Amino acid sequence: MKNILVPVDFSECAENALYMAASVAQKVNAELHLVHTLNMGDSLLLDAEDDALKAAPFIMAMEKKFESYIDKPYLSDIKVSYSVRQTSVHQEIDEIIKEVNADLIVMGSHGTSGLQEFFIGSNTQKVVRNSKVPVMVIKEKMEGFQIDKAVFACDFADENLDSYKSAKSFFESLEIEMKLLFVNTPDNFTSTSKIKDKIAGFFQLLGEENHPAVEIYNEYNVEDGITAYCRLEKTNFIGIPTHGRKGLAHIFTGSIGEDIVNHSTYPVVTFKI
Repeated sequence: MKNILVPVDFSECAENALYMAASVAQKVNAELHLVHTLNMGDSLLLDAEDDALKAAPFIMAMEKKFESYIDKPYLSDIKVSYSVRQTSVHQEIDEIIKEVNADLIVMGSHGTSGLQEFFIGSNTQKVVRNSKVPVMVIKEKMEGFQIDKAVFACDFADENLDSYKSAKSFFESLEIEMKLLFVNTPDNFTSTSKIKDKIAGFFQLLGEENHPAVEIYNEYNVEDGITAYCRLEKTNFIGIPTHGRKGLAHIFTGSIGEDIVNHSTYPVVTFKI
């Protein structure tokens, strides 16, 4: 992990994410790339040349703001770069990831609820939906890198093979113990024996005959099961795969990963399926 992308809107929420990103960067000797996007309104999109002229003073102002913003004691030993863009981060996330060669995105989130969550979703959710690299979402400030144990929850279907490998590599790089969890719900109830067979088959495909233990937890829904398990096992980090569904597919089927990102108070990192 060499490059960490941090979207910044200069809010307290973004500050919490930057603090965590700095802690991760120190641990793995990575560089931070901060990006801020301007909310200029649709009128600026009518003419590209006029757009650039109108945006220029705003970009210069934000770049000036960045100069003082990165003057923080916890960033003093970390290489930090920054940029200002006119379009939303989630709209050009792939381009930004390629430009900075990002291995991880760290974002703050306030969360959304009700109709806003259903039809619009937060900016963080949209980045989670579009990003091909892991996205770490922070809700509250954490003093230093105090994460030592995480849970990775999935249904151990074949489609999760790559996300599991990404999660394993990610947590190992940060020296975090990874617990594995299968949440059994009434809507998709499966007998314990079938769950164990499914898990065994999953690890056989990975070539891991003596696979790590997987906790089977019964709960009414996956989100509540993960939260309850975290409290029980005193884990302080959640890893979860996400499909990154869009459009009608997202509206009608949703994404458990995005729901966890939106509602959990624990730090969450998503891995694209």
